[in-house]
Amino acid sequence: MSNNKISDNLKKLRAKKGLSLERIARLADLSLNTIVKVENGVNTNPTIDTLTKIAKALEIGVDDLMR
Repeated sequence: MSNNKISDNLKKLRAKKGLSLERIARLADLSLNTIVKVENGVNTNPTIDTLTKIAKALEIGVDDLMR
């Protein structure tokens, strides 16, 4: 199921880069609530805009987030 993939990947990539949820939210210009919901799999269908901002904050491609 691709939705959990996104939350798993976000968790892994964020940990690998040593970034807090707050930091990602700031870098992505998204609310902390949005990031938390995506990472915890609550928001199972984030918009492409949200995914693009998160990927940019992590300095990766959107496809890396969705793999």
